[in-house]
Amino acid sequence: MEFITTTKPLKARVKQRYSDFIVEEVYESIIEPKGEKKCSVQRFNIPFEQRKPFEKMSITENNEKREHLVLELEKINTDTNKAIALLARGLGVSNKRIGYAGLKDKRAITCQRISVFEPDLEKIIKFGVKGLELRNPVWGERIELGDLKGNQFTIILRNILEKEEEIKKIVLEFSKQIEKGIPNFFGTQRFGGKRMITHKIGKLLIKEQYEEAIITYLTETFEEEKEDIKKARIDLAKTMDFRKALKEFPRECRTELAILNHLVKKENDFLGSLNALPKKTRYLFVHAYQSHLFNKIIEKRIELFGKKALEKIGEEECNDEGTPLGLLAGFESEYSKGKIGEIEKQILKEEDVCFEDFKVRALSELSSKGSRKEIVLFPKKFELKKIFDDDFNEGKRAIEIEFFLSKGNYATTVLKELIKEEIF
Repeated sequence: MEFITTTKPLKARVKQRYSDFIVEEVYESIIEPKGEKKCSVQRFNIPFEQRKPFEKMSITENNEKREHLVLELEKINTDTNKAIALLARGLGVSNKRIGYAGLKDKRAITCQRISVFEPDLEKIIKFGVKGLELRNPVWGERIELGDLKGNQFTIILRNILEKEEEIKKIVLEFSKQIEKGIPNFFGTQRFGGKRMITHKIGKLLIKEQYEEAIITYLTETFEEEKEDIKKARIDLAKTMDFRKALKEFPRECRTELAILNHLVKKENDFLGSLNALPKKTRYLFVHAYQSHLFNKIIEKRIELFGKKALEKIGEEECNDEGTPLGLLAGFESEYSKGKIGEIEKQILKEEDVCFEDFKVRALSELSSKGSRKEIVLFPKKFELKKIFDDDFNEGKRAIEIEFFLSKGNYATTVLKELIKEEIF
């Protein structure tokens, strides 16, 4: 695995506890002195014995007759899709009525803005689900994907063997080096975390291999998956008995059960069973495959050009600051000029895909025109806040760091460069 920074690896454990990873959505720049605005974690980072009872929410009159109520959603150890599903169920509305700007990590404490279309205010006020909290309601516009500046991260890394002075030396030098930028890889969360299947399914979908895509989603497992879920997947892979699998999959596997229920009612309708997945989730499969190709192109740049891989290498596609833009392949994409174009062609050829594949005729919402994304990530305001004895790993140290990333970028990409290991 290639790294741009030259600092000594700071071997550490990431996300040992969900409270070690705090993500606060920023929807106005916190980098500039004015206009600071973010969704701040307030409740779940307070020790249990110090917490005050929930205060009843007060919602102002909707004098301007706005259709959407905008709130802050703080969640703990829950992914965004599940949180939205729980919220929709609690409010008695469709998921489609709830808007959000971005997906947030599961194993974390996160705070983000959401919007609810024409909500039942009494249900909003009474809403209560363990690990979720709504607050700060204001009437406004629907929140759409991408309606944010970025995210502020407060992260604790644990199980560090180095002494305090060595830690300071490594982190300080690292903070200086990343000012020049690091490879802007998509993090493993984009690919399903430890299960690492979303990009595989995305490729199958654009190739219109729907049966294989659904079977992969239902049966592919990973070593650390819960034993009852793993067993259900393995048994289904052997028997292909959807009716039996409907009884064996645990209730927590809601999406799998929805797919299986469809296949029991409509045998071999694999294309139709995709409708059991939310539209945004279906699209994320394709985006995951685009991200996979993007990462492979950056890896090839680093392999061929080393430290100069993040500089312009003859390509014309750059942002206003001159940062090269990498390919997110789609049916309207074009190859870059020169050496970078040759890399793009090589990667797509190896993957046996072409731009036209991203026009999915049988399921048009999966189609993607394609775009480009900066290949360099510039973390902002990276700070080592403290070093302390690790209460959960005897004789080891822990550190707390903070930094800001613009939207669509991954904290694990920064941490990977720091600890010099892949992070799941």
